[in-house]
Amino acid sequence: MAESGPLPWPPAREMPEAPGAGVDASPWLSALGRLLDPLMLALTLLLSAWLWGGGAGAAVLVLALLAFLLALLAQGSASLAAPLWLAHLLVRWCWMAGALAALGWLTGYLAVFDARMLGHWLWMAPGAQIAARLVLQRVTPGLARLHGPPRPAVIVGLNAQGTLLAQRLARSPLEGIELLGFFDDRLAERGAGAAAQSLKGGLRELSEYVKRYRVQLIYLSLPMSSSPRILQVLDDLKDTTASIYFVPDMFITDLIQGRSDKVGGVTVISVCDTPFRGWAGVRKRGSDIVLAALILVLIAPLMGLVALAVRLDSSGPVIFRQRRYGLDGQQIWVYKFRSMRVTEDGDQIRQAQRGDDRVTRVGAFLRRTSLDELPQFVNVLQGRMSIVGPRPHAVAHNELYRKLIKGYMVRHKVKPGITGWAQVNGQRGETDTLAKMQARIALDLDYLRHWSLGLDLRIIARTVVLVFKDVRAY
Repeated sequence: MAESGPLPWPPAREMPEAPGAGVDASPWLSALGRLLDPLMLALTLLLSAWLWGGGAGAAVLVLALLAFLLALLAQGSASLAAPLWLAHLLVRWCWMAGALAALGWLTGYLAVFDARMLGHWLWMAPGAQIAARLVLQRVTPGLARLHGPPRPAVIVGLNAQGTLLAQRLARSPLEGIELLGFFDDRLAERGAGAAAQSLKGGLRELSEYVKRYRVQLIYLSLPMSSSPRILQVLDDLKDTTASIYFVPDMFITDLIQGRSDKVGGVTVISVCDTPFRGWAGVRKRGSDIVLAALILVLIAPLMGLVALAVRLDSSGPVIFRQRRYGLDGQQIWVYKFRSMRVTEDGDQIRQAQRGDDRVTRVGAFLRRTSLDELPQFVNVLQGRMSIVGPRPHAVAHNELYRKLIKGYMVRHKVKPGITGWAQVNGQRGETDTLAKMQARIALDLDYLRHWSLGLDLRIIARTVVLVFKDVRAY
């Protein structure tokens, strides 16, 4: 459909291919926002003690720690987009100051502190919190740009709750989200307000738009009475890598990492999301770096011998590079020791088969023992892959199977892995039938639903055993 009028949000545009695009900076900025109020309380108390209390003794340090912990427990949204945020901040401070005063009076420790110090702290603390929030709101866009561009998002459903979410996002740079517009079929009911002018199309056009503009976040704001429409939207979006959230209130589909969250102070429910948000992502990446570095040091002599064998056995490069789909469907280069006489990387790629005449003598041994995969630990250190995750397929195979298997592209919500849950459960080797690929994808999605660091370690241990006895590898 044609666009009309000035858009209240940035217009759709092709997403850049620059390194670092799509990095989610909001968890780090949100963590800074959550720590802001407690830090201001503790720092202003120490400053007040230094100026009017003769220095920060042990009692002041204990009070600063107690205030910090209480603020963490009682804090609200760090976003200035929250309604009446200033009033909420002042009410919380009055409650905290009253609780600390009552505790000090009951224990007799109130007399230990200088009255002037406490009096000045009463106005310095909320003043510093307000100032810090305003400063953070001003510098957040610049901080977010250091981690890459904001994540593009669309809202499905031009209704009251969808419009509210849009307004909150426009005032919440901490989220690192750029709203591109709305999708809705019932245009005649929606009026001609500013939000209506940003309609991008109907529900049938959503999936193609998401793929074209690499939309990363989709917020479903359709009413529960629209369940057939919602199911159809979810079905259409299974060929994308976008994270999907409900703006409540419904729970009607098979969830992948389903959990509630807040966006601009509005509660949303994830339908399809990566398991590696926040500290889970830190743990996953940290374990990848440590294990990959350790393994590369240990196998360096073996890799040298393999490289020499490949070079002596047949002509061609030692390392074979092939395009694969990585995180969020972005193309990456994956490294392998060359095991064939050809280095195919086009629109048509024939899978390796048992007795394949393209496989070299050394290549047959490398494929059977998975030694051809060893260079992918370099991919892990580069951040393109993980040690455990869905195995990456050639781009040509992705483009084929994404049309045949619903939910195929959801496996790209995480980085591809050297080994995976599907591989240690019998789905290794050639997928010469659609049913075999469907079974592999089902296990990949099961991994996304149930990921834990313990599961990764189990998969690694089972992979080591599998390498020595798997008869499916060739």
